[in-house]
Amino acid sequence: MASFSGLLHRPLSAAAVVAITAVSSTLPEHVSSPSQPADSVAAASAPHPLSFLPVDKIKPLSHVPASVFGSSAFRIASPAALFTPYQYAKLSDPRKNVELPQPAIASSQSDVLYRWHLPHPNAYDIHGTDSNSKAKSQTVVVLLGWLGARQKHLKRYAEWYTSRGYHVVTFTFPMADVVSYKVGGKVERDVESLAEHLVDWASEEKGKNLVFHTFSNTGWLTYGVLLEKFREQDSSAIGKIKGCIVDSAPVAAPDPQVWASGFSAALLKKQSVATKGNARPGLNVVDSENLYAGPKPAVTESALLVVLEKFFKVVLNLPTINRRLSDVLELLTSEQPKCPQLYIYSSADQVIPAKSVESFIERQRRAGHEVRACDFLSSPHVDHFRNHPALYDTQLASFLDDCVLCNQNSCCKDTS
Repeated sequence: MASFSGLLHRPLSAAAVVAITAVSSTLPEHVSSPSQPADSVAAASAPHPLSFLPVDKIKPLSHVPASVFGSSAFRIASPAALFTPYQYAKLSDPRKNVELPQPAIASSQSDVLYRWHLPHPNAYDIHGTDSNSKAKSQTVVVLLGWLGARQKHLKRYAEWYTSRGYHVVTFTFPMADVVSYKVGGKVERDVESLAEHLVDWASEEKGKNLVFHTFSNTGWLTYGVLLEKFREQDSSAIGKIKGCIVDSAPVAAPDPQVWASGFSAALLKKQSVATKGNARPGLNVVDSENLYAGPKPAVTESALLVVLEKFFKVVLNLPTINRRLSDVLELLTSEQPKCPQLYIYSSADQVIPAKSVESFIERQRRAGHEVRACDFLSSPHVDHFRNHPALYDTQLASFLDDCVLCNQNSCCKDTS
């Protein structure tokens, strides 16, 4: 069976009803009118930000993902919206880009699957005092969002990189696409389209490189599928990957409890216990014997978790689904690119157990990979940057400077 969308609709819709009923009374301020978006005025005057891909280098993205609730709220940018920033990115001398206008940001950050962000003009080292300036200008950082993430959620991370002279691509999946997942279907075609774009960019001239920054298991698994697509399209692209940052992942197994926790967090958002940090830093929330390990889910969320976990016990064991997941997990576990890795996680994460991350880290080190890791101790799932901005900044900056920009000299050392 190649699709679990049919199986998913009834139980997950029932679970969603439980979640929606529980939080609808507390979320009216977050719900905007579909006929009058809050930022529709900006949209009327702003050009689309994804005008960067030449028509002959990308498949048309004409299909529109259908929501399981019958909505057409999720939209995908057309190829014509992808020209300008990509053409800017093709310029080999970053100093020539300084005077070019930045493309406007679209009003709805969730309208597109992926967006190119240009380096900020002020980040260019016009005087040539930064020896890494050229390397940064020839590197694109690919941000792969978590389950339920939208473009606006990745904006802060993109700005961190662009302010330092990197190109950035942000990639997210609409929840409707994940819910209606089909092996070899739309989700994988969208990842293939992104892979083609990255291969085209990296192959244009010598010296262009890729860095991946993934969030949660969804972003990490997307990275695995991209590696597969690189192998199929142009295996030399894998050699251009100079670093991988893994935020709040991985669990390298099809674990129903982890999938249930991830979907619950995506459905309930701020009402989920997954968004709550640990009031007592240093405690490991995966220790079930510790009654004070972290906040407990509300009754409604507990019921939702039970439904979802039972559901994923069935879905993840479907032969086609299990085989597809196993292939990607095997690649990510045993066939990672020979580039440095940074793992950012937390003992307070109630979606991805810290012990699973640490076990995977040790396995990567035994396989000979250069690995750095940092346990943020008290911050919730994919929320380390907001809770500990200074530490997050330090970890990213030192990893990029020590491992990515000089990895040809093998100057990165394992730290934890």
